[in-house]
Parts: sequence; C-alpha cells; structure tokens
Amino acid sequence: MGWRLSLWPALLLASGLALTTASVQAQQLCAADLDGSGDADGAGETAQCSDTKEGSYLCPIQQVACVAEPAGAYSCPLGSQYACGTPTSGGPPSCSPNACTPVTGGAIEEEEPVVDDPGAPNDGPVDADGNCLGAIEIFAGRALRCRPAGLKTSFSNCCKDRGEIVKDGMGSSISSIGTKIAIARGVWSGMKAAYTAFKAGATAGQAAGAGANAIIVGIDPTSIAISLAINFMMDFLLSGCDQQDMEVGMLRGSGMCHEVGTYCASKILGICVQKARGHCCFNTRLGRIIQEQGRPQLASFNAMGWGTPKKPYCRGFTPEEFQALDFSKMDLSEYYSDIEARAQSDIQIDMKDRIDAYMETVNP
Repeated sequence: MGWRLSLWPALLLASGLALTTASVQAQQLCAADLDGSGDADGAGETAQCSDTKEGSYLCPIQQVACVAEPAGAYSCPLGSQYACGTPTSGGPPSCSPNACTPVTGGAIEEEEPVVDDPGAPNDGPVDADGNCLGAIEIFAGRALRCRPAGLKTSFSNCCKDRGEIVKDGMGSSISSIGTKIAIARGVWSGMKAAYTAFKAGATAGQAAGAGANAIIVGIDPTSIAISLAINFMMDFLLSGCDQQDMEVGMLRGSGMCHEVGTYCASKILGICVQKARGHCCFNTRLGRIIQEQGRPQLASFNAMGWGTPKKPYCRGFTPEEFQALDFSKMDLSEYYSDIEARAQSDIQIDMKDRIDAYMETVNP
C-alpha cells in the first residue's frame, strides 16, 4: 500500500512543476556560467527575470544595488554599459551583468535532436521457410539520447541509472529489439495512465493501480522488474524527463547502452543551458559487450566508430563481420558474472509467487 499512497504527492508535485515551467517560459530568462565550466546548465545558473518600473527586465544572477549619484540618478557599479532598474515588486534600483531574453522569441536555440532510431527493421524478404533473404544485422542497436540535469529537465538528472529494470533476454522470449521498445513504452504508458486517472478525480490508489496495470498489460513479467518499474514511473512524474529520457534510463541502468558522448541540446544567448548524452542501446547486455569489444577488431568501423553524440552509429554486424570476430580477445567476464548472479536469483525466488503477490497489492 505504501507505493500507492506515495503516488499522490508525486502527481501533485508533477502538476505544480508543469505550471511553474509554463509561467517561467511566458516570462524572460537569463543565464550565466558561474562555475567557469563554459555552460550554464547547473542549478542557479539560469533564472527568471523580474519586471522593472522602467519597463525593462532585471536578471537576479549576480545582481547588485546601483549607486545614487549627486544629481539624483543611479549608476551601475559594474559598468556604465549595464542599466539600472527598479523592481516593480519593491526594492532599490539594481543592475546585473547578465542579459534577459524572452523564451518565446526564439532565444532558446534547440539543437537537432538525436534521431529516435527504432533499430534495424525486420522487413526484408524471406523464403518459404521464413529465412531472411535480405541484409542481416547481428546485435543491432538504437540511437537514443538522455539529458542530465539542466534547464529543460527542471534540473533533474534524466540520465541517472535506476537499477536493472529490463532483464536481459538470455535466450528467453525476449528476443527482438522491438520487444525492448514495448517494455520501455509500456512503462511510459503507465505513467500517462496514472496521471490521466488522477486528473479525472481518481484516488491515489486508483491512479497508481491504473499506472501499474498499464505497465504489465501485454508485457512478459519475467522480462521486467515490476516493482522497480513502478518506482521508476513515479520518479519520472516528478521530473522534466521525456519518453526518450525514460527509455534510455531503463536500458542504460540495465547495462544495455553504450554512451557515445555529450553535446549541447539547448542554449540561451549562446550559453548552453541543457546538455544531452547520445547512446547506442542494444537488446541485451551481451549485445552491448560484443559491440564494444568487436568494433575495434573490424576495419569497417574505423571511419565511423560510434558516430557522433548527436547521431550515434548503432548498426549491427553483418554475418561476414560477425564471423571475422576473434572472441578469444574479448573479455566477457561481465556477462558471465551476470549469468551466475541470475542463476542464484532464479533458485531463491519463485517467479509465480512474486507475480501473485504483486497482483494482490494491485487488486486487493
């Protein structure tokens, strides 16, 4: 019952956060690189500007009081190029070295997003026995991005690992990258279902139940840690993270993503206020390990490597490339240790009992 009750404040805070974000975007913002990192994506490095009686806007970052001149005017001690303004909310005339800019006027520059690559489609020609006659990609991945703390994520770290939610298929029914997409999007559907139920007047328990049911419908429960997925869902309701952030968070925490690099996703007046991290995410942990250790062995990947952070290069191996790999030069200890840990867990936990216990909490 605890996780049901905890959804109530989560939804209220998420609703309040949306209103706060909307009001900020209707005003003007300013940004400053306070820590010398070259960016303004840290907490306290962006702020909402205030109105002044002179009809201008005043940035609160590094704001100082203006100095009264003998003639009655005021001057900015930071330099004559900075104008003094009297806050409409009250207080002495002040100035700031940081300029204000309207958010709605195109001042926030959006970089091209990472292509949401669905992975290699299974749409090639097949023979009468179902054998693929077209191009085959082995251990193909998807290009995705997540965003660390910044202005666009309300300073929530949307790249934070939240545990092994999606379980490695290891030969089970989870065999295609499309299934992993369905799992990640199932959790996203759960979030939306919970929020929709809450807005329609549902109680905390009803809203949480709607979200939990949306997660497990159509998903093999042995492929996802349901309790972690529910906590994950609630955590995201409190943040400014989007669906792609959430998908990467699930797959990355499950050991299925290779991080390609970081790039600037949003700027204000040329200062970066939101970064993003490009990834190649794979269907299994083993796929990610073999890709990381197999690519350096192949000349065909020398030019492209992993691509760029904005556009990760996540294609799979061709059959010829896969046959050319020398597995004796690969360190698969990470995968072996995962198998051993999984085997011990399977012995100690009966999956049927665990699912039955979960269903009893959802539908008491």
